[in-house]
Amino acid sequence: MISPYNDEYFMKQAFMEAQKALEAGEVPVGAVIVAKNQVIARAHNLTERLTDVTAHAEMQAITAAANFLGGKYLKGCTLYVTLEPCSMCGGALYWSQIDKVVFGASDEKRGAGRHQSIYHPKTEIVSGVMENECAEIVKQFFSSKR
Repeated sequence: MISPYNDEYFMKQAFMEAQKALEAGEVPVGAVIVAKNQVIARAHNLTERLTDVTAHAEMQAITAAANFLGGKYLKGCTLYVTLEPCSMCGGALYWSQIDKVVFGASDEKRGAGRHQSIYHPKTEIVSGVMENECAEIVKQFFSSKR
């Protein structure tokens, strides 16, 4: 039997978080962290609500996952996030030693991938999962602001 748990399954969970952010007037980025096929953290951008420029979906998810696990390292975990992490989030992911980062849409301007070696050397990076949907929700958000 094929497991229903794959990158697209978990990216859909992150996308639901992005939709929550959109409904709240936040930049629509959502994230989930998974360990052993179980979502251990769910988050979306909260920068407006918390008046905190560091309250990105990834940062919120890293904190929630660390609290769930009772430790600061996220070994054995995968982050699913709808938009490529920025440099700040990439640095936090480095320090968390997360095993894998899966993102939907690339961020050509601020994506962490523009910086060599920003992720931990053992972290696997996968891009383009549900890329069109993840890019479209962000485009719609910004076009509605203009």
